[in-house]
Amino acid sequence: MHLYEQIYVSIVQEIKEGRLKEGDRVSSEKELAEKFGVSRITSKKALEKLADSGVIKRIQGKGSYVADGIIGGQESKHYSEVITNLVPEDDKRLIGFIIPNFSDEFGLQLLRSMEKRSAEHNYQLIIKRTCGDRDEEKRAIDLFIGLGIKGLIVTPIHGQHYNSELLRLVLDRFPIVLVDRYLKGIPVCSVYTDNKKAAMDLTRHLISKGHKKIAFLSPPEENTSTLEERLLGYTFAFTQEGMNLNKDYVLTNLKGTLPMNINGTAINSDKETVKHFLKQNPDVKAFVASEFLIATMLAQVIHSMGKSLEEFEIVCFDSLNDHLGQPIFTHIKQDENQMGELAVDMLISQLHGTAVPELNIIEHRMVVKNNR
Repeated sequence: MHLYEQIYVSIVQEIKEGRLKEGDRVSSEKELAEKFGVSRITSKKALEKLADSGVIKRIQGKGSYVADGIIGGQESKHYSEVITNLVPEDDKRLIGFIIPNFSDEFGLQLLRSMEKRSAEHNYQLIIKRTCGDRDEEKRAIDLFIGLGIKGLIVTPIHGQHYNSELLRLVLDRFPIVLVDRYLKGIPVCSVYTDNKKAAMDLTRHLISKGHKKIAFLSPPEENTSTLEERLLGYTFAFTQEGMNLNKDYVLTNLKGTLPMNINGTAINSDKETVKHFLKQNPDVKAFVASEFLIATMLAQVIHSMGKSLEEFEIVCFDSLNDHLGQPIFTHIKQDENQMGELAVDMLISQLHGTAVPELNIIEHRMVVKNNR
């Protein structure tokens, strides 16, 4: 039984036992949240379910009250049915998916996989993009809870702090799965690629081709497990090979590819940053880009400076193919199909009351570009 259902049952029992009478004020969302140790999202949903069942009436600006006539008279049969059933059956079988953004290089196939898998479990997947906005992520959670979702799959936004609403859902034991990320120190089921190993594979590939001066390009990595792990994998590769790492070759201040900045002025700032780096470090010819869009931006800057791309080697995550079907860059190919399927399976298992592992790693593979 979900926590909101427990609140629902508790209030119905108070009415049944006479502790709450017709016209009596019912505890507010805040009071119920404090009493049961849950979020206001959960207490709000319980009150909404009680109002939908006709047990209480909610008055804007005043609060919630036990409905008139609910115990006797014409409504007694209806009330009896509510008491007998305790929690109203909700035949909406909805699963929510919240993601900052998705694109051809990563996210679109993940979405297709999750939608297909949800349908196989007889659930409908509903989607909301947050565009990397924390407030939008909170609104999306509130919206989905209000729609009566049974469980939630989330790709948290980049950032230094976790969303408090997301943490509250975890503490409330609401069925939830994180995909493509995990939250350090938070006991929640996560499905993701081993980004540290993947970045090591890319970096060691460049080292094996004779490169010693290799730069790493990424958005700010703080508290974003995906980016932190990729940077860690890059640095570990140098340690494994017994090579020195030049920290001046690490650029993690690129913000133009973040969802909230796509098509914004930040991309121009990134181009200037990269151009300055190339001018200051003309002997750096190899790059590990944490994202495909960063790799593409780097290639554009190199071309704009009148340099030949043949002089450089760029590797990245999640590359697209060119018009001949060949990969644009040597890259890590994440298994979006398996990631999406497992995320849904883990959520359904939780809905059935089955314990699931917290960390679920999906295998990746490196696709090497053929130089023609």
